[in-house]
Amino acid sequence: MSLTTDQMELREDDIRKHYPAAEALLVGFDHAPRIASARAVAAPERSAGIGTRRRFRSTTPGLATQRSTRPDGVRLIERVEAADGGDVLTSPRQAVAMQSLRRALAIALAVVETYGAVTPLAELKRANLAGDLPPARKTEFSELLTAEALITLHVFANALAYLLSSHMSETSVEPGEVQEVLTDNGQLALHGALWELDQSLAAHATDDARLIATASAHAEQLMDKVALRAQNAAHLAPFDEAVWRVEADDLTLRGFSPASKAKSSTLTMTFKKPNEVVGNHIAKYQAMKLAKMLMAYDFDRRLNPFAELGGFIFTFMGDGKPGTGKTTLIQMMAGMINDYCQNAGYPFRYQNLSTDNIDSYQGKSGQNAKAFINTILDPAVIGFGTIDDIDQLAGKRGDRQSSAGQLEITAVLMESFAGANTVVRGNCTFGMFSNYPENVDDALRQRAGARFLVDGPQSREDYIDILALLMGGNHDIPLGDHALFAAQEIKTAVTASFEGHNRPHEDGLRAVFDRVRGEVGEFDTLAGMGTYLKAIQQADARFTGRAIKNITDAVKVRAMDFELPDEWMENPELFLFRDYDTKKAMIADLRVPITTDMVLQEINRYADSEFRYADKSDEAAIDAMVRDYGRAEEAKRRFLEGKAEH
Repeated sequence: MSLTTDQMELREDDIRKHYPAAEALLVGFDHAPRIASARAVAAPERSAGIGTRRRFRSTTPGLATQRSTRPDGVRLIERVEAADGGDVLTSPRQAVAMQSLRRALAIALAVVETYGAVTPLAELKRANLAGDLPPARKTEFSELLTAEALITLHVFANALAYLLSSHMSETSVEPGEVQEVLTDNGQLALHGALWELDQSLAAHATDDARLIATASAHAEQLMDKVALRAQNAAHLAPFDEAVWRVEADDLTLRGFSPASKAKSSTLTMTFKKPNEVVGNHIAKYQAMKLAKMLMAYDFDRRLNPFAELGGFIFTFMGDGKPGTGKTTLIQMMAGMINDYCQNAGYPFRYQNLSTDNIDSYQGKSGQNAKAFINTILDPAVIGFGTIDDIDQLAGKRGDRQSSAGQLEITAVLMESFAGANTVVRGNCTFGMFSNYPENVDDALRQRAGARFLVDGPQSREDYIDILALLMGGNHDIPLGDHALFAAQEIKTAVTASFEGHNRPHEDGLRAVFDRVRGEVGEFDTLAGMGTYLKAIQQADARFTGRAIKNITDAVKVRAMDFELPDEWMENPELFLFRDYDTKKAMIADLRVPITTDMVLQEINRYADSEFRYADKSDEAAIDAMVRDYGRAEEAKRRFLEGKAEH
């Protein structure tokens, strides 16, 4: 893949020249912990007859440092070699760990060297070494050294986690919080990080699998800690705003964002073809459109023309009764994206957030949810994330039955789907599915930009079609007077489905619709439709400005009321491999004008779903109260009977 305009190549020669310094750090250095407490761990044993490696005490150019505490030796190579219980030969995973550590250290040193060259840091180091540092610039020098330390630590941890990611097994390790984060300068920062890594390896790396898992977990913890520190540090813009590309490792460093390999997830689900989805016409049509929209993503520009032009669905909610086809819809959409990506050679990543991610350990549920979000958001892949049975997974705030883990997941999803730092690139989409959407937190549910009503087969023709489909071909029962799958012809079915929303479906909303139309006439002006929206808000206070945004986004989707031609997916040269501006122009040519019918239908569709959720929620609350009253009456009766017997 070619470099984008905001990327700078980190040359291989500039990395490899730092190998000797990286190797010296791995061979050995002294460090006296200043923040963390040393654990009672044994030093790695040295095999008899094998010469000891040289000890190395590194220095930082331009800095004079002193130690007043007794130092502890850190010999990471020997620590890694001790992970297998003393085997004389180095195992493949130990070699991977050593090479990854050396490579990550060299990359960090190369990046920070470039940072020093584009800032006054290198000049101030020379002045400090010569004793000529102006007093007026001491504060600036100190701040630049702090920035150097943060950059060094994050790049090292980021590169290490990235390089180890493809060697991870099912084994996981919780090494605990990283504490020895030193920000005096880059060299001392590495001493603290490597000393604490050595402590973690000594405590947890009892075999090769746990060696890799411990090093990776330590790197991720270090990244998170440094990223938090960096939020309030000065002089980081030259690093934070730059993009560094290491071609040999296929590694892209984007400021303080974690890097990840652009690899596909292995899908084991049973895919469904669109003709195997009976009914659910609007949901099916929008899912098919969205699958093709994702493929318009431009990996060089890291943006999708649909996200810029409007009409891209970043989040959607699919709801319906049990057995109406939500899982089938997921299988259809994932299958289509998977096939398109395989044809184009794009990495595709699918993941589902399930109830297995709710953890009793405080904070772990939120971490699981954040890891899920980051996996799908990765701008180097096409992503599809699903949250099935979200009413069970994400807690409703104020509900005493919601666990702490469920509330953590709710907070992460809300911040990720419509938070201050949410960036919609158009490379991924998230689908939330539920049989009971009324039990989903109102604010989280409203973060779903689109609503897919998954209502299953509806008409007589739908039921004949699904019966014929599921029966298969191992019978000779005649079809009878019926045109098989004619009712599933998508354009005809979708047009009829949309026209069905010219009037609301829910009784409560229909009353509002009729009353306002009687007052203002037909809804053929923005003023008339705005009056209707205000009346809906008066009937349901949850119908806020976010609801209006979701409606207008849905209208923009309708303006893109076309499917990208199948030929564009089958032959990537026609569209997918074109440059960003060409793809944007080709999409713009297909747009259709927005009409009053579109706007009114989308208002009714969205408001219908909110009234449907509210009605279900109220009925559920009433049923619960009735059960409570019944139990109270029965308890009172039994109490009085028992009292009478005595």
